[in-house]
Amino acid sequence: MSIGATIIEKIIAAHANRKKVSPGQLINVRVDLVLSNDITAPIAIREFERIGLKRVFDPQKVVMVPDHFVPNKDIPSAEQVKIMRDFAIDQGLVYFEVGEMGIEHVILPEKGLVLPGDLVIGADSHTCTYGALGALATGMGSTDIAVAMATGEIWMKVPPTIKFVYHGKLGRWVGGKDLILYTIGDIGVDGALYAAMEFVGEAIDFLSIDGRFTMANMAIEAGAMAGLFRVDEKTWIM
Repeated sequence: MSIGATIIEKIIAAHANRKKVSPGQLINVRVDLVLSNDITAPIAIREFERIGLKRVFDPQKVVMVPDHFVPNKDIPSAEQVKIMRDFAIDQGLVYFEVGEMGIEHVILPEKGLVLPGDLVIGADSHTCTYGALGALATGMGSTDIAVAMATGEIWMKVPPTIKFVYHGKLGRWVGGKDLILYTIGDIGVDGALYAAMEFVGEAIDFLSIDGRFTMANMAIEAGAMAGLFRVDEKTWIM
């Protein structure tokens, strides 16, 4: 592995069984986790069934969370959740039932389902949240998720990396939300279009893991493919 490789390049290379990759390359990669929710899962399920396969590639690597439509506001939203629930139970997937579930991007790290170096895709634009743990996590469309559920693989273009360096120490009441809002205000909502935002610097070292989740979560708001942090002791004691 090249010493100069970025975090995201190292993760992609490892999941493609290559020594190194470069921005712009189209690469097939294996995935560690596939996520969908009660809005996006029904579409993915329909496409999965259209493929004609009976079982997902690995039920322990496919996660479904009732999130957006719970509690159900009407019959159509209840039917959305039922489609997901029936499929998840039939396939033996990792599924969080109503009463034990929560916000999908919170519950996955809390349950230890995402680890540093993982490659995670989700049918939700804020899947990039898990970059706080040093994982490559990105959102994709439900049809892509269907293919990943079937094969355990997906293709992606290796993105360029933009490194954001935050100097000094955080002032009182200043947190990750302030840093990412300032950053997006500076570069614009398309300032990191299909790039990996890598957050580094002294201020980041002092930032709480919650603050890192917040910054990684909002990488998509700058058009980024992912937002990543280096792994340190805070990553492991969250």
